[in-house]
Amino acid sequence: MVYAIVKAGGRQEKVSVGDIVVVDRLAGEAGDTVELTPILLVDGETVTSAAKDLAKVKVSAEIVRDEKGPKITILKFKNKTGYRKRQGHRQKLTRLKVTAIA
Repeated sequence: MVYAIVKAGGRQEKVSVGDIVVVDRLAGEAGDTVELTPILLVDGETVTSAAKDLAKVKVSAEIVRDEKGPKITILKFKNKTGYRKRQGHRQKLTRLKVTAIA
Protein backbone atom coordinates (compact mmCIF):
# COMPACT_ATOMS: atom_id res chain seq x y z
CA MET A 1 0.00 0.00 0.00
CA VAL A 2 1.42 3.35 -1.08
CA TYR A 3 0.33 6.52 0.66
CA ALA A 4 1.70 9.99 1.25
CA ILE A 5 1.28 12.75 3.78
CA VAL A 6 0.80 16.00 1.84
CA LYS A 7 0.57 19.63 2.85
CA ALA A 8 -2.53 21.34 1.49
CA GLY A 9 -4.17 24.51 2.71
CA GLY A 10 -2.18 24.78 5.94
CA ARG A 11 -3.09 21.24 7.01
CA GLN A 12 -1.57 17.82 6.48
CA GLU A 13 -3.63 15.05 4.86
CA LYS A 14 -2.95 11.34 4.43
CA VAL A 15 -3.73 10.41 0.81
CA SER A 16 -3.46 7.42 -1.49
CA VAL A 17 -4.46 6.99 -5.13
CA GLY A 18 -8.23 7.28 -5.56
CA ASP A 19 -8.87 9.14 -2.29
CA ILE A 20 -11.06 12.24 -2.22
CA VAL A 21 -9.94 15.02 0.14
CA VAL A 22 -11.40 18.43 0.96
CA VAL A 23 -8.90 21.28 1.34
CA ASP A 24 -9.06 25.08 1.45
CA ARG A 25 -9.98 26.72 -1.87
CA LEU A 26 -7.39 26.28 -4.62
CA ALA A 27 -7.21 28.28 -7.83
CA GLY A 28 -8.45 26.41 -10.88
CA GLU A 29 -11.54 24.99 -12.55
CA ALA A 30 -13.14 21.57 -12.18
CA GLY A 31 -11.07 19.02 -14.11
CA ASP A 32 -7.75 20.86 -13.67
CA THR A 33 -4.74 19.00 -12.27
CA VAL A 34 -2.82 20.30 -9.24
CA GLU A 35 0.42 19.16 -7.61
CA LEU A 36 0.50 18.67 -3.83
CA THR A 37 3.65 18.96 -1.71
CA PRO A 38 4.58 15.62 -0.08
CA ILE A 39 5.99 15.62 3.45
CA LEU A 40 6.24 11.84 3.92
CA LEU A 41 5.96 8.86 1.56
CA VAL A 42 5.25 5.27 2.65
CA ASP A 43 5.72 2.54 0.04
CA GLY A 44 5.17 -0.80 1.74
CA GLU A 45 8.01 -1.11 4.24
CA THR A 46 9.95 1.91 2.90
CA VAL A 47 9.39 5.28 4.58
CA THR A 48 10.81 8.35 2.81
CA SER A 49 11.06 11.64 4.70
CA ALA A 50 14.31 13.21 3.42
CA ALA A 51 13.72 16.49 1.60
CA LYS A 52 15.99 15.69 -1.36
CA ASP A 53 14.26 12.34 -1.93
CA LEU A 54 10.79 13.90 -1.64
CA ALA A 55 11.74 16.53 -4.25
CA LYS A 56 11.53 13.72 -6.85
CA VAL A 57 8.06 12.60 -5.69
CA LYS A 58 4.97 14.06 -7.37
CA VAL A 59 1.46 13.79 -5.90
CA SER A 60 -1.11 14.72 -8.54
CA ALA A 61 -4.75 15.49 -7.86
CA GLU A 62 -7.72 16.52 -9.98
CA ILE A 63 -10.14 19.25 -8.90
CA VAL A 64 -13.61 17.72 -8.60
CA ARG A 65 -15.55 20.84 -7.56
CA ASP A 66 -15.57 23.93 -5.37
CA GLU A 67 -17.70 23.87 -2.21
CA LYS A 68 -18.58 25.84 0.88
CA GLY A 69 -18.16 24.53 4.40
CA PRO A 70 -20.83 24.55 7.11
CA LYS A 71 -22.24 27.84 8.36
CA ILE A 72 -20.51 29.09 11.51
CA THR A 73 -22.31 31.65 13.68
CA ILE A 74 -20.23 34.05 15.74
CA LEU A 75 -21.99 35.87 18.59
CA LYS A 76 -20.45 38.53 20.81
CA PHE A 77 -22.41 39.74 23.84
CA LYS A 78 -21.61 41.96 26.80
CA ASN A 79 -23.97 41.90 29.73
CA LYS A 80 -25.74 45.10 30.89
CA THR A 81 -24.31 47.30 28.12
CA GLY A 82 -26.59 46.45 25.20
CA TYR A 83 -23.65 45.30 23.11
CA ARG A 84 -24.51 42.47 20.74
CA LYS A 85 -22.77 41.53 17.52
CA ARG A 86 -23.67 38.69 15.19
CA GLN A 87 -21.56 37.45 12.31
CA GLY A 88 -21.58 34.39 10.05
CA HIS A 89 -18.91 32.60 8.04
CA ARG A 90 -18.71 29.80 5.46
CA GLN A 91 -15.23 28.57 4.51
CA LYS A 92 -14.53 28.17 0.79
CA LEU A 93 -13.29 24.64 0.03
CA THR A 94 -12.11 22.52 -2.90
CA ARG A 95 -12.77 18.78 -3.28
CA LEU A 96 -9.79 16.91 -4.82
CA LYS A 97 -9.38 13.37 -6.14
CA VAL A 98 -5.83 12.00 -5.92
CA THR A 99 -4.87 10.53 -9.31
CA ALA A 100 -1.19 9.57 -8.94
CA ILE A 101 1.71 9.24 -6.53
CA ALA A 102 4.92 8.95 -8.49
